Amino acid sequence: MHIALYQPDIPQNLGSILRLCACMDVACHIIEPCGFVLDDKRLKRVAMDYADHVSLHKHASWERFTEYAHSLPARVILLTTKGATNLYDFTFRSTDILLLGRESAGVPDEVTALADAKLRIPLAPHARSLNVAVTAGMALGEALRQTR
Repeated sequence: MHIALYQPDIPQNLGSILRLCACMDVACHIIEPCGFVLDDKRLKRVAMDYADHVSLHKHASWERFTEYAHSLPARVILLTTKGATNLYDFTFRSTDILLLGRESAGVPDEVTALADAKLRIPLAPHARSLNVAVTAGMALGEALRQTR
């Protein structure tokens, strides 16, 4: 299981997701560019003492990430408010990559088009969206429940 973050905007959310990945033994992929400077010093600061316990992969671009993803027997599963499939109606595989978009803008149409599945978390009618780290935790929890 993997989590991939498309051009993350908020370092604190990245830190929460890195901690999630470290605690659940899940690889994390950062698809650059980020909306903030991401160097080793800042990465250690946002990930705190979990930085050494996460399998972290940085990809210079969406194209580089898709090259990597296609080299695996993996599906790219996009979490999006525009998803047609309910998260809880989807059957996960242990090799899936859960892709989350930018906090400010999601992902562009070309990224959406290349995803193998587009999932949404059902929300109350008045709600727009969840925080990206909360979404990652909910989706990963359901995926691991199904595959472990």
